[in-house]
Amino acid sequence: MLAKFEYLAAVVMTVVALWRVPAVRYGDAHRRALWGGYAGFAAALWLSTGAVMAAVESIPVVDLDALLKHFASTSAIVAALTYVATSYGKTSARVVPRHVAISRLIARVAYKAGGVGVLLLTALFFTVVDRKTTSDDFVADHAGQLGAAIYMGVFYFFPLVTTAVCGYQWTKAARRAETSSMRIGLVLMAISMWMGLVYVAARITLIWVAVVAPLDPDILQNAVTATAVWMNVLFLIVAAGASIPTTKTAATRWRTWRTLYSLYPLWRELMDAFPGTSLYPPGSRLREFTRAPAPLDVRLDRWTQDIADACNKLRYFAPADLLFAAEEAASSHPEFQPTAEAYWIKAALLAAATRQPSPHPTGPLQTKPFIDTDSEAAWLVRVRGAYSAITTAQAQRLLEGAEEGLGAHGPTR
Repeated sequence: MLAKFEYLAAVVMTVVALWRVPAVRYGDAHRRALWGGYAGFAAALWLSTGAVMAAVESIPVVDLDALLKHFASTSAIVAALTYVATSYGKTSARVVPRHVAISRLIARVAYKAGGVGVLLLTALFFTVVDRKTTSDDFVADHAGQLGAAIYMGVFYFFPLVTTAVCGYQWTKAARRAETSSMRIGLVLMAISMWMGLVYVAARITLIWVAVVAPLDPDILQNAVTATAVWMNVLFLIVAAGASIPTTKTAATRWRTWRTLYSLYPLWRELMDAFPGTSLYPPGSRLREFTRAPAPLDVRLDRWTQDIADACNKLRYFAPADLLFAAEEAASSHPEFQPTAEAYWIKAALLAAATRQPSPHPTGPLQTKPFIDTDSEAAWLVRVRGAYSAITTAQAQRLLEGAEEGLGAHGPTR
């Protein structure tokens, strides 16, 4: 059961950290700190799993997985403190609430204390901890050892402070949350921190009681297992609390991604026809959706502008009657306007490939009442849907008919 919880918590926290990766490049400092906390805890959780522990054992340092796990946890704790300290209260405010001021002081001290703590943990690990044999569970196998108790006492000092500060801050923030999703998320985060405080207190008590009065092995193992399960459950709550406020953002990002995916063929053909229209040369679909030159919403804004610019350039190649011919060709289609525009683009692209540009452009496409990028992109998705159904032969006949003053089915207007 414990092993399953360990893998589940590690996977879930990794997913949360990966979801927050854009914050590293585009977010502000406190969002990067939040990502650092998730990433650090994900690494620590993986170092608790049997597979990763077995892999680390190949390095000839006994119990190295425990030391690395404590390093990752310490870095995550410092990041979490930084996030909490920079998230609440305006920096420029003359009167800063006491709890915010205390959190900021703790965060400033945490950087130096974290560095000192890592050095101290390393020194204690290699000097006072009895590491003659590899342990399956560091706490259980070293219970009763004074050196290990000192080492773990130093390590648990950091989460003891962090859980108290974060729990207090997130509890207060939940009361002031403006949306229900944010309130629920903050409540869950606060609950997880108070659970963390209970976990740390229980572990510290267990470690020092074992030093003073040796415990029955079964009681000791049950206590260690129970607290480990408790810890993994609290991290699942952390993941839930972190995810709930971002569900709307996730849905928006998914819609934007799908829109970009749908627009790619039309955008790519237009960019190939007019090199230099885009800020960068277009790549394959895989290339475009694996590189990250800009956030998705910024990229969508650029693509819609690129398509509009390319269509404007097509006006120098399209015959004067092409739009009339395109409208007649689309007259019987239920999506009349998007289909007419798709016919015009397809035929004008053929003209651009075989003809010299005219010094004077033809009339513009019909003006649409777009209010933002999303509405323009939604229109272009409809155009792209019709565009994909038009064959090259159909576009060629339409172009020839427009040049002869004939539509697809008869004279133009």
